[in-house]
Amino acid sequence: MMVYLGYLIFILSVALAAGGIVLSSRLRKKHHHDIFSTLLYFQVFIFTFGFYGIWGQEIIKVFLSAYISAELLTRFSDIAMLLGLPFLVFAWLMLIQFSAGLSGRKNNNWFVLWFLMMNFSIIIILGYFVAKGGTFKPASLIKYYFITMLFLYSLISSSLILFPQKGKSIIHDFDRKRIGPGIFLVMLVQCVPLLFYESQPYIAILFTFVFFVSNTFLPIYLNYGTLFTVFTSEPSRDISFEEFCKKFEVSPRETDIVREICKGLSNKEISEKLFISLQTVKDHTHRIYIKTNVKSRVQLIYLVKELKLF
Repeated sequence: MMVYLGYLIFILSVALAAGGIVLSSRLRKKHHHDIFSTLLYFQVFIFTFGFYGIWGQEIIKVFLSAYISAELLTRFSDIAMLLGLPFLVFAWLMLIQFSAGLSGRKNNNWFVLWFLMMNFSIIIILGYFVAKGGTFKPASLIKYYFITMLFLYSLISSSLILFPQKGKSIIHDFDRKRIGPGIFLVMLVQCVPLLFYESQPYIAILFTFVFFVSNTFLPIYLNYGTLFTVFTSEPSRDISFEEFCKKFEVSPRETDIVREICKGLSNKEISEKLFISLQTVKDHTHRIYIKTNVKSRVQLIYLVKELKLF
């Protein structure tokens, strides 16, 4: 049973990794903004670590367990995880730079240098313990390094997004208040199975599944959950409600419906007030969502009020 579950999780891992990279590529092609290149690099590095560092251990166990001792097998497994850590370090760096880009901050070369020096120094120390062996358990050291740094870097990334430079954030507050906590929560979820992991295969499978699912959060949200795309270098300016409707080709009747939606009226109340059928209101509302790139009434109201149009 556990073997078949492992096969299933591996297939899902491949699908999730491919999906995350494809969605990130789509964002980069659509918006032509540097932060989406950074997001794509994050996806590539994090999933490379996933297959090399996490699944690599399982492959070693499957193919070598019958030929070498348990002690040597553990040593090979630790080495595979250790060699995967550089990909993880670069993935974390890309995540922080992506978050800094969303908040309107420029990349700091000194931070990058400090970040790489600190993490690779730790990796060298971990490599020393892997080579030395003895009473130390390199797997436990690597596990706690992963948990500690994941917690720290996800907290930094979330904070950067939640507290952007004034007037320089390139996403709306609606998205910022969801992406920031979202990054921290999905990364925190990865740590939970690891805290209880010793050598139990079912916890290892759970962690692997959570790892691949949680790391697709950003490309999925930015493709399907964003309120309104403002990834542009054009300076913002105050516009009138009429200019807003003209910009998004909202028709006069749809403009009336937008006004009533922002007043809090339901579809039925709008149909009665404007003397049109309920289905007509629903059809107009659906077209308004498409034109303004929102997903719900709440997002539409938030967009209009955030731009101080109503």
